[in-house]
Amino acid sequence: MPWLMKAEPDSRIVKGKDVKFSVDDFEKIGTSPWDGVRNHEAKKIMKERMKLDDQVLFYHSNCKVPGVFAIAEIAKEGYPDYTAWDPKHPYHDPKSKEDDPTWYMVDVGFIRRLAHPPTLQLIKHLATLSPSSALPKEISYIGKDGLEAIRSMQLVNRGRLSVQPVEQLAFESIVKLGQHGGWEDLIDQKQKGKSKSSTPAMKKSKGDADAIQKPKPSVTTDSTKKERPASVTKRSEPPSKKGAKQRDPPSGGSQGERRSKRIKVN
Repeated sequence: MPWLMKAEPDSRIVKGKDVKFSVDDFEKIGTSPWDGVRNHEAKKIMKERMKLDDQVLFYHSNCKVPGVFAIAEIAKEGYPDYTAWDPKHPYHDPKSKEDDPTWYMVDVGFIRRLAHPPTLQLIKHLATLSPSSALPKEISYIGKDGLEAIRSMQLVNRGRLSVQPVEQLAFESIVKLGQHGGWEDLIDQKQKGKSKSSTPAMKKSKGDADAIQKPKPSVTTDSTKKERPASVTKRSEPPSKKGAKQRDPPSGGSQGERRSKRIKVN
């Protein structure tokens, strides 16, 4: 069975150590233990359900552009996460004992990058498309069944769990999106649509102000000219959110909210 596994690509220091693990780090290392997961549901998946050679979608989480950046595979089945016994490790757990381990991990092997990493923005957009509507031409190669499989992904419906099962058809569809691309135009059109829907209202405000002034040239005094631009400018420039990180969909509960935290191996 395929899986989706999350890691944080941006630097973040915990107990003096950088816990980032990007696709660049993964490709350089080749095979890495998936340590530091401290969620019982994710632990149980790694301990009991993941099998050798299972396919994996490697996902960048908690960053500006979250999405699936590579394909990987399970290189070693579940075994105790020994980092929990190390007091110096960022995710040390004193309750976990060597003779009675609480946490488990697997080894994951890098296979290849995706040329067009399917972003969370794309996946969430596809999940909003109606099954009865015609499939957008930009993603016609995944078929309606592929779209429906993506709509059913836990990433969409229960986003915060750091280790998630993925249906085979959903895995194949995500990989197709990552290999063939073409969907970038679909996202661009959506963003342009949002921009157009907000722009006319703002222009109208300014246009209306001008329309009120133009029929009465004799009333257009210096004081009138000074008042108009200030109020219109403030309405047409909403606060900027440039640089804000995209977040994964909420899980609806406290379980599964911790993402996979990986220690970069030098």
